Amino acid sequence: MEEVVLATARHNDKIDPTLGIWTWEVSVYLFLGGLTAGIMCFAALMVLMRKDEEAPFATHRLALLAPIVLSLGMTTLFLDLEHKLYVFRFYTAFEVTSPMSWGSWILVAIYPISILQILSTVRVGYPALAGYAEKLPLVSTVLDLTERFRRQIAFVSIPFAVALGIYTGILLSAFSARPFWNTGVLGPLFLVSGLSTAAALVLLAAREAAEKHLFTRIDLALIGVELMLVFLLLINLGTSSEVQLDAASLVLGGPYTFVFWVLFVTVGLLIPAVLETWEMRGGRALVFMAPILVLFGGYVLRHVTVQAGQLSAWTQYETQYDPALLERLDR
Repeated sequence: MEEVVLATARHNDKIDPTLGIWTWEVSVYLFLGGLTAGIMCFAALMVLMRKDEEAPFATHRLALLAPIVLSLGMTTLFLDLEHKLYVFRFYTAFEVTSPMSWGSWILVAIYPISILQILSTVRVGYPALAGYAEKLPLVSTVLDLTERFRRQIAFVSIPFAVALGIYTGILLSAFSARPFWNTGVLGPLFLVSGLSTAAALVLLAAREAAEKHLFTRIDLALIGVELMLVFLLLINLGTSSEVQLDAASLVLGGPYTFVFWVLFVTVGLLIPAVLETWEMRGGRALVFMAPILVLFGGYVLRHVTVQAGQLSAWTQYETQYDPALLERLDR
């Protein structure tokens, strides 16, 4: 009986037998990018809805956080780059079919738009900062112009913020070689999660009872939508091809089941929903925990998605790649 040894010469570092390129830096970037999108959306919506009195923090002060949060996210993304000196090459071309190229240019557009949002509200939100700034030439004129066109700036901000929030999910879902990511639900899920984390941030920072009540209702609704999208994601994976069924099993009995169902769904969504419902009915104790848990859940969603996606594949490389077989062939 003749023995036949089958082996593959494929050997890509950090790819075989499983993908292991993206670590915590990418998860943090996706989380902070989604949070930035939510911050810009709510800052703009409160202006358009004329919520100056009901939601003073979100209307006049929230916008300042957008470029700060995004810069922190961009820093972690920069840390993840293997060849950091070549980052400028993202901006030497524009590839229409590349989500990463779209994202790079969206990020460039976000900064000036977020700065215009800040300038249009800084006199009311941060009068001391505006007073120092107006000592510089032309600053008063710029502030006058941005205040005059505050609503127009808000209108422009929303589509760019939505694009940023959806892009953080599409960046992953475009990788068709990773079945866990390859679903159209991921973009909307990351967008809604980003809005929810931004609402949670407002709940932590706001001081007016009316504003807290407003954003508690908003966050409660967003958590409901997010839960629906999570189950749509699982249904989408569970009713697709065999490889996507295998990908779904990573969170349905596989290595990421605890992180997904306990840390994300239970701690990051269900418990905050219960606490916020309690607050809506007059409860007060421990309600500050709800926004903290929402922010925690928002990060866990990105973490488990990035990690589970890298583990999923169309081909089981573990059975094809075996260095021991290559050693036997060399003998």
